[in-house]
Amino acid sequence: MSHNETTIREITDPTEFAASARVIRNSFKTVAEEFGLTRESAPTHASFLTVRQLRQLKNRPVKFFGLFLDSRQIGFIAVEKADADLYYIEKLAVLPEHRHGGYGAKLVGFAIDYIRGNGGKKVALGMIIESAVLKNWYEMFGFQEISTHKFPGLPFTVCFMERDASPLMIH
Repeated sequence: MSHNETTIREITDPTEFAASARVIRNSFKTVAEEFGLTRESAPTHASFLTVRQLRQLKNRPVKFFGLFLDSRQIGFIAVEKADADLYYIEKLAVLPEHRHGGYGAKLVGFAIDYIRGNGGKKVALGMIIESAVLKNWYEMFGFQEISTHKFPGLPFTVCFMERDASPLMIH
């Protein structure tokens, strides 16, 4: 795969939220299909994210970052400060046609650097535990399972993972 010019930048302009929501929906659509998720069975799943829901997320202390290939957005990650030491990464998304090119790792590495640069000590995330491939991918970057939880109304179990905010070593 040839790597064109990629940039990661903060998304602050609400006019860009529609493109980000589209990237998130299209990225998580493959997950919804894999696990048979529907708007009825998992209405809060990212594959059904609306621009309005993205705006609501932005009302919390959350930073949005987009990954752009040339000038087209192909990825997204949100970083939320939970407390002085702990940050969450959320909505990590790379469009399916751009997967396996290192873009997800770039976004995670960028988010960890951002968190460390803002005094964060720990990085946490939640994911569908039944997605063994994704769990293994996060473990490759030093994330470890800390707990699982079955939420009412969700047809899957959420796995919570955590790592320290040391730099990501991408090989």
